[in-house]
Amino acid sequence: MGQPFSQLGRQLLGIWKQLGVSQRVSVIVAAIVVAGGLTGLSIWSSRADFALLYGKLDDAEAGKVVAALDDAKVPYRVSQGGGAIYVPSDKVYQMRMQLASKGIPKAGDGVGFEIFDKPNFGISDFVQRANYLRAVQGELARTISQLDEVEAARVMIVLPENRLILDNQKKPTASVFVRVKGTTELAPSAVNSIRFLVANSVEGLQPNSVTVVDNRGNVLSGNEDSDTVAGITSGQMTVRRGIEQYLSQKAQSMLEKVVGSGQAVVRVAVELDTETINRTEEKYDPDGQVARSTTSTEEDNDSTTANGSGAVGVAANSASDTNAAPTTSTNTRTRRKTVNNQFEINKSVSTILDSPGGLKRVSAAVFVAAKFEGTGAARKAVPRTPEELDKLRKVVQSALGLQLGADSTRKDEITLEEMPFNDGIGEDVAQQIDKQQKQTMWWEIGQNALYVLLALGIVFFFWRAFKKAASETITFSSPAGNGSARTREGIVTPEVLNQLIRENPTNVNQAVRSWLGRPAEQRN
Repeated sequence: MGQPFSQLGRQLLGIWKQLGVSQRVSVIVAAIVVAGGLTGLSIWSSRADFALLYGKLDDAEAGKVVAALDDAKVPYRVSQGGGAIYVPSDKVYQMRMQLASKGIPKAGDGVGFEIFDKPNFGISDFVQRANYLRAVQGELARTISQLDEVEAARVMIVLPENRLILDNQKKPTASVFVRVKGTTELAPSAVNSIRFLVANSVEGLQPNSVTVVDNRGNVLSGNEDSDTVAGITSGQMTVRRGIEQYLSQKAQSMLEKVVGSGQAVVRVAVELDTETINRTEEKYDPDGQVARSTTSTEEDNDSTTANGSGAVGVAANSASDTNAAPTTSTNTRTRRKTVNNQFEINKSVSTILDSPGGLKRVSAAVFVAAKFEGTGAARKAVPRTPEELDKLRKVVQSALGLQLGADSTRKDEITLEEMPFNDGIGEDVAQQIDKQQKQTMWWEIGQNALYVLLALGIVFFFWRAFKKAASETITFSSPAGNGSARTREGIVTPEVLNQLIRENPTNVNQAVRSWLGRPAEQRN
């Protein structure tokens, strides 16, 4: 085994000695490139593929996870400010199960319903209620922390004491503290979601009784049912600001389509109706009578008197009364009918509730930039015609829904003026930006050209080195036993040349190339 390798080494060494300077440099560069590529490929192929183990961890829980990974001798990477930990992809699920068996990491701040996993005998009802409250707070905090904008959350719930006599004035309340990621702000929809989530998780808790506060000290929500002047004023200002911004952007975006971007400024001021009116109206229609009840009563009376010699009784049978006068019979009949009708007058009752928030007055101020013609010193303002300004005014009026007539219920107002904008600073900034962009473009072009020239220079250097390389004298040993027979006066015969080509083709190839590289006068 050793002899073939040694013979191969001698042949390679002989080939290396026969190469020129440029050829040796080319071989070295090619060897370096191939070795570097193979090394990089081996490193890349042997690199472990890392996958996410846990994300969105606080410092305490991340430290516990890292300590457990160190104990298990598992490689890991930490990124995103220490909140995300990566391990090799083939160990992700294994490490999750191992860490879960140790209770690492916790799902969120505080404890959840796992507080009831262990049996606690002999504890009081007060402790049980306190543990239940802690569990609810912990579960809510974990759920709120799952929002994309929320980094961490804590929930505090206040429940009225359980007494025999209920006090309807005491109602449950809740406060939510959220730590928002980065500089983002929690959207109003997310705030409302948090409030309804907490309210629906606690019996008797209303969404208006949930307060949300962020880590910057901003109260994101409060009690809208508060009767304080500050609470009412804050709500009114929020509604007013939203309406003004909406109307301003609506009119300004439309004007910029006509006059150009940044060539119009619109500001809207609104006056809101903040009163709540509850009206009840009753209307009677005398022509629309409706029979409510009818009562009918009938009476019949009959009386009859018969003829006789006397009164009936003891006196009539008495013999002493012989001179009694005879009596006369009388018949009497009485009939009476009474009808009582009761009618209901048609009546309509309507209750009208006028909620606050209606527009009482709208004022709009519009600035339109003046048109300019020419460039440089010849640039001058060209005022618009009154017809053009009137068209712009009517367009803004229609877009904002302004009522400007004398018979309108609102006394709206619009002011549109054409004025030259102070855009000198903007032009200077634009010129500086344009200048910097041109400098950057020329610098990139120069860099690319420099790289091309450098590459051409390297190629030219190698070409000149190859041309100036001294032609090496290559000696040939005559074939054994045939040198004297097949050469005459130092001239190589075709038979000897064929033999040399068969025995050592490399030397012959190098000799021919060297001979062709010589000047014509030196080839003989």
